[in-house]
Amino acid sequence: MRLKRFVLGIVLVFLTSAVSFAGGVIKIGFFAPLTGFAAADGASAKHGAMLAVEKINSTGGILGKKVKLVVYDDGVSSQQAVAIARKLIQQDRVVGVVSGSYSTPTRAAAPIYQRFRVPFVVAYATHPDITKAGDYVFRVGFLAKVEGRAGGYVATTMLHAKKIAVLTMDNDFGKALSEGFVNEAKKNGAEVVANLSFALGEKDMTPYLTKIKALNPDLIYCTGYYSEGALTVKQAKQLGIKAQLFGQEGFDSPMFLKIAGNAANGTIITTDLNRDSKRPIVKWFISQYRKQFKMEPDMVGASSFDAVYVLAEAIKKANSTNPARIRKALASIKNFNGVTGKIHGFTKKGEVIKPVVLQKVEDGKFIYFGVVDKKNIITP
Repeated sequence: MRLKRFVLGIVLVFLTSAVSFAGGVIKIGFFAPLTGFAAADGASAKHGAMLAVEKINSTGGILGKKVKLVVYDDGVSSQQAVAIARKLIQQDRVVGVVSGSYSTPTRAAAPIYQRFRVPFVVAYATHPDITKAGDYVFRVGFLAKVEGRAGGYVATTMLHAKKIAVLTMDNDFGKALSEGFVNEAKKNGAEVVANLSFALGEKDMTPYLTKIKALNPDLIYCTGYYSEGALTVKQAKQLGIKAQLFGQEGFDSPMFLKIAGNAANGTIITTDLNRDSKRPIVKWFISQYRKQFKMEPDMVGASSFDAVYVLAEAIKKANSTNPARIRKALASIKNFNGVTGKIHGFTKKGEVIKPVVLQKVEDGKFIYFGVVDKKNIITP
């Protein structure tokens, strides 16, 4: 029975390759949370992916064919992501798939793409188990522990914090970031005076921040998404906390700036979008994003752009829509010029190696603050 399923799977992959290449287009699957609590991130992800397809098609497409993005809404649902995976493979017959979604649905879908040997590129979901699905899965965003480690390095060696408090969102994303941060900070001699956890969707950070204020830390490291981040910085300022507020990519959203208002000023974050970069691909992405979508770009959109662009580059490099050749081409990519920075390459487990960008909020805008490109920090 297992042998029959395996054979059927292989046959389906070859059919997928043939059909998705027919009709003058190359189809790339894409899913993101276009509805629900994460709809703002889903919109950013879709915008970034659309711009990547526009850029690719404006320069001749791939292998003489135009690229078509096949888009689905997963609503941050594992069940939906699994159903979408089967639809993209069996009905739409795509060449490859990009996740523009969060860790939970991406993690659920990854084994299906691996089973059917469909190249799967993850934009920004951080859970370590995603790439453990197998060698057809690649991630262009940071592994959470890598970004956390970079944060710990920055806090201690660039911001010179000695006493640090950590405020952690109690989910996989928040905990993995904090673990990487705390390990690096302690290794560099900092004292972690508090490590407090809060639930996703927390509406009042005052009790946590009051405890932290009494400990008088130099720096507060905060994990969470834009809503929790905005609430944290607003209430920290209301309590008169003077410590440096230090966030991560979850804060990298126009919504964080809108909700937090002036309280966001001074906040530093780790992320992977340098809005002040002079590189042509970044300038094009930012200008087109603003022009077409009438809003500021964020790391979610930039990461989704890169995920689609990297997959397209691999198809070009393979000179084929054969899944095995695309997978091999993805694994061999080096020094790729992405919107989120120069991608040095991927590890054997499909994890990206690229610089971690620092942004600081000044006058209600994210501006360049620095970069971490030390091999021992950014390599998973």
